[in-house]
Amino acid sequence: MTATLIWIVVALVAVGLYLSWTAGRLDRLHARIDATRAALDAQLVRRASVTQELATSGVLDPAASIVLYEAAHAARQAEEEQREVAESELSQALRAVFAEPDQVEAVREAPGGESAAHELTETVRRVPMARRFHNDAVGAARRLRQHRKVRWFRLAGHAPFPMAFEMDDEPPAALIDRAA
Repeated sequence: MTATLIWIVVALVAVGLYLSWTAGRLDRLHARIDATRAALDAQLVRRASVTQELATSGVLDPAASIVLYEAAHAARQAEEEQREVAESELSQALRAVFAEPDQVEAVREAPGGESAAHELTETVRRVPMARRFHNDAVGAARRLRQHRKVRWFRLAGHAPFPMAFEMDDEPPAALIDRAA
C-alpha cells in the first residue's frame, strides 16, 4: 500500500513538473513574441521615418515625394487594427516610386542622396526579416497552445492568442538590386 502511494506521489510530481516546464516554455514564447513584435514595430517606424525624410529631402520629384510622404505618414499614424494595411500600402508606394533603376540612380546622384538611398535600402531589407522572426515566434506559440495539455490545464492563462503580422513587405527590386 505504501509503495503504491509513493509511486502515485512520484507520478503526480512528475506530471506537475512537466506541466510547470510546459507553462514556462509557453511563457518564454510569449515573451519572445513581445520582443519580436517590439523589434518589428521599431523597424516599421524606422522605415516610415526614413521614407518621410527622403520624401521631404527634395531629391525626388514632387509627385513621388507626395506619394511616399502620405503613405509613410499613414503608416506611422495607423491604429493597430489598420496597421498591416497601412504598412502594405507603404511597401506598394515604395515599389511604385522605385520601380525603375533610373529613379534610384537619380536619388543617389542628388546631394545627400547616396546616404538616404543606403539607409532606405537597409530599412526595407530589415522589415521582412523582423516580420519573419515575429511570425515564427507566433507560429511556435500557436503550435504549443494547440496541444491538449495546454488547453485542458489552461497553461496559457489569460494571455491573448498570438496573431501573426501579415503585410506586403516585398522591397523595391530596383533599390535592392542596386545595393547587391
